[in-house]
Amino acid sequence: MYTFKKEERLCNKRLIDKLFHSGSSFLCYPFKASWLYHTEPQQYPAQILFSVSKKRYKHAVDRNLIKRCMRESYRLHKQQHLYSLLQNADKTIVLSVGYIGKEIARYSLIEKKMLKMLSQLGEQLTAGSNVKI
Repeated sequence: MYTFKKEERLCNKRLIDKLFHSGSSFLCYPFKASWLYHTEPQQYPAQILFSVSKKRYKHAVDRNLIKRCMRESYRLHKQQHLYSLLQNADKTIVLSVGYIGKEIARYSLIEKKMLKMLSQLGEQLTAGSNVKI
């Protein structure tokens, strides 16, 4: 239940391009989330990509620390806040979460904001669920 496998990570370059060109996005500081409904069948309801700007964080250790915290908070809360909603609606999405904060936040703050971002995403998914893909 609390796993984050390779199949849940977004690696397909064509899907990533499509996500950034025709997907919907919203801000939930310190995150910027972009998402897109995916029509092809997937093993998991959502595939996700985490990114941290190299321009803002020059050191790889800083970028890796932030991404590790983001992945961990997503891993712990995805099932109850995102997967259950998507499985009930029988939909799949691709999702990108970029960190746009100006300083490295503590894990507790990242976790709190990840929960807020997932609930905001859930609201957008339910609001747009009557739209055909």
